Amino acid sequence: METHFSLEQLADPAISEANDILRKCVHCGFCTATCSTYVLLGDERDSPRGRIYLIKDMLENSRPATDEVRHHVDRCLSCLSCMTTCPSGVDYMHLVDLARVRIEETADRPLKDRLMRRLVQRVLPFPSRFRWSLLGAGLAKPFAPLLRAFGLKELAVMIGMAPGGLGRYAKHSAPGVYPAKDKRVGRVALLSGCAQQVLRPQINDAVINLLNSQGVEVVFAPKEGCCGALVHHMGQEEAGREFARNNVDAWEAVMAQEPLDAILVSASGCGTTIKDYGHLLARDPAYAERAARISAMAQDITEYCSDTLDLRAPQGWSDIRVAYHSACSMQHGQRVVEQPRRLLRDAGFSVAEIAEGHICCGSAGTYNIFQAELAGELRERKLDNIAATKPDCVATGNIGCITQLACRDAPPVIHTVELLDWAYNGNCPRELTHLRGRMRMLKEQLGERRTAAA
Repeated sequence: METHFSLEQLADPAISEANDILRKCVHCGFCTATCSTYVLLGDERDSPRGRIYLIKDMLENSRPATDEVRHHVDRCLSCLSCMTTCPSGVDYMHLVDLARVRIEETADRPLKDRLMRRLVQRVLPFPSRFRWSLLGAGLAKPFAPLLRAFGLKELAVMIGMAPGGLGRYAKHSAPGVYPAKDKRVGRVALLSGCAQQVLRPQINDAVINLLNSQGVEVVFAPKEGCCGALVHHMGQEEAGREFARNNVDAWEAVMAQEPLDAILVSASGCGTTIKDYGHLLARDPAYAERAARISAMAQDITEYCSDTLDLRAPQGWSDIRVAYHSACSMQHGQRVVEQPRRLLRDAGFSVAEIAEGHICCGSAGTYNIFQAELAGELRERKLDNIAATKPDCVATGNIGCITQLACRDAPPVIHTVELLDWAYNGNCPRELTHLRGRMRMLKEQLGERRTAAA
């Protein structure tokens, strides 16, 4: 793509980066075929190629973001399916992030939109605030239709999405060290997360149970917090950097006591961001090299279990049919594709592939709050494709997808590591207790067959 930035514009590192990205685009349009919003809407401006043209025009002409630019960039899920498809290697992820920063700096958002966005930014990344907000949302559920009638649809959506009741705190939640059972073979830090530890604390419990049983010591770093993805993808770049700096400091403090083999993440959306800390802080002289080292150490939990650990044999096998939903941030953001499937198969589960697996479920961080109608269409499309596989449950690696896809008519949606913990340690997820008998029966049959063979 030909660009026409002036030398003065290119002196701005952000514009220089945008120019390099734009010049790689060859207008081929391959990205339109895999773009979730273009598939739904058929509007070129709601495709990566169309948004690239809008962003280019805004940046080249040093214009404030128009309502048109804001509208169509806001509709982007940042699912990054376009990057998997693009034959030219266009770095759309960083281009749309640059555009969102410009939009937040220059766009004239309505007051209500600004207030709703500020509310989300001030609540979701902080577990204690988020927990209290969910308790309040439970009390406010009867008033959701009234809020919607007054035009506060985002607030009504947030209230509607709140779970009926909050469960226990995680068994493993406090900062500190969770030692390996038997001989220690590894030492890792685990991101405790923000929304995940409130909505589904059993995920981190399952991670620690599994790793400890395999000889891995797990550390929760004191003062570690939100990865910064939520605010960063809402155009609050400096706030995202502050979260990143905080976590770099926290993990370096842990490594100063004793080296780590890896920094593990059990929410793929967070993992994509942490792996990008080196880019996010590249122009910060105090953090650039340190952030790059942290990014190089970051791994999804399934990457570590598949590529580093030699998992000991599971307790038994099962014919439980698992539909594997690969979160966009997992398959497109991190390019972690085969490891989760292989781990589930090795643990004895039957893994089913979901049609249109590259299409987003509509969660996408805060997308299902601010673009609820489109998110709902994507959710129903995904659930229809899941239902076609006739699974006993769905496995995925991202809390946003779990929350988005959970409903009374759908099969239970479980984190991949919860199923692995069940297979290796016998801790059955509470949503799958109705399947526990099948697992136990098959274990007994397997034991009988082994005895007969001996």
